[in-house]
Amino acid sequence: MKKILGILALTFLTLLGVAPAAMASPPTDIVVEDTAGVLYQPQLLPALEKISFHSPTKVVIYTRNGNTSENFNEEVLRFARANHPEWISADGQKWADGLFVLAVDPSARKVGTYMGEDRKVSLEKQEAIQESTKNLFREAQWTDGTIAGVKKAAKLINQPWYQSAGFIVTTSIVGGLAALGFGTRAVIRSKNRKKAAEHLKRGDTGYSSVSLALDVTELNANTIPSESSYGALVLEKYRNFSTQYHEASDLNQECHAFTAKDLSKGANVKTAARYADLAQELDNLDDVIADTNTLLNKFAGWEGAWDRQARPLREDLAELPALISQSEAKGLPSTAALASVHTQRTHGLQQLAADFRSGLITPEAALDELRSMGQELTTVLQQHSQAMIGKYAKTDSERTSMEKAMESSRMDGVRGRESTILGSVYQWYTFYPVHAFSVGYLSGTSTVDSVRSSASSSGSSSGYGSSGGSFSGSGSSSSF
Repeated sequence: MKKILGILALTFLTLLGVAPAAMASPPTDIVVEDTAGVLYQPQLLPALEKISFHSPTKVVIYTRNGNTSENFNEEVLRFARANHPEWISADGQKWADGLFVLAVDPSARKVGTYMGEDRKVSLEKQEAIQESTKNLFREAQWTDGTIAGVKKAAKLINQPWYQSAGFIVTTSIVGGLAALGFGTRAVIRSKNRKKAAEHLKRGDTGYSSVSLALDVTELNANTIPSESSYGALVLEKYRNFSTQYHEASDLNQECHAFTAKDLSKGANVKTAARYADLAQELDNLDDVIADTNTLLNKFAGWEGAWDRQARPLREDLAELPALISQSEAKGLPSTAALASVHTQRTHGLQQLAADFRSGLITPEAALDELRSMGQELTTVLQQHSQAMIGKYAKTDSERTSMEKAMESSRMDGVRGRESTILGSVYQWYTFYPVHAFSVGYLSGTSTVDSVRSSASSSGSSSGYGSSGGSFSGSGSSSSF
């Protein structure tokens, strides 16, 4: 405890500016090579002379006008070798000790930071120095941006351990946990109780619905034609219905025996979630059993049962025009194929309903045709997915990221259709909801865009190109 308090005291003293002072040294030398002609040196030099480093450091400012296709690190090294060999170590492999270089290319919009091994900082800190300049550089405030970059470098190069962000954050967390531990625990317990209450409400709704319809569900199951392929598949699921219902009953009793204190525990929240999921699954299944019996026997109300089976495909077809009208979808063969499916299957679904009503086809044949239409749409959507990903993704990693996002969305979308006969008896990958496609594509492109934005704004390049040879000095550059 004494050690923790000592650390906290030092942290707070640091934050207040009264911790043991590190050595403060103005630049030992300032060299400005403004080959781009963008710096106002009467402002720059006095400002740099007032900046204090933790260790004596030579500051070099270099500007150039190049182009985006060039390796900026390589060009900075090329300039140093040709004009300032003193910036390079004696063995030619590193930057000279005691050196810090800030380089900027206003034309190519790149900024770089380079330093001797005794002034070396992590890539993360190099990026922080570069980031400190970018808002000003974007506004063409080249002198002010340069000053900001050197100030940030002076703060981070050879920074005392007790001034580091990691130390301050860590000790702040320790102090925060010590002071707010009970409060944090109370918040977590409160959230757990809220989650548990939501699960219990969802579970009770499904369990109550299933319990009230137990006799009807059994009657429906007993009159489903077992010789029907769909009847047999649904009856197979019903064989576990009784066992699952008893499990749901046990979970219901267990969850309602929990006290408020019990529901604050994470393990009990998981129990409540399992109860809710099982109750919802049973509620979906008894609906499927009822519709299967009604539809296959064409009992009263079969029209409503048919509408519930056809609704997912009808909704998919209604969403296709918006999907194929997207600008990024234009010109793709899969877009034309989806347009054809929309035209043909919209009419085909209407004709199927009419044939079923008139008795021209059996219930099994109608469900077969409905499944065939859904699988045809799934096949074309899968092709469209690959085409859209191929058009948007620039790398294998981007392609993989988009594929994962779309697959996850597809799985979630199909799971929402388990209350239909087809959705209940077939695997999730049999069908592909159009809405799930749209959500997944948006999620995938957003993820890729986020990575690209991060890479372009703060991602650093640290290589020195082919002409750099074996040079491995500490440094990197990024775009602004």
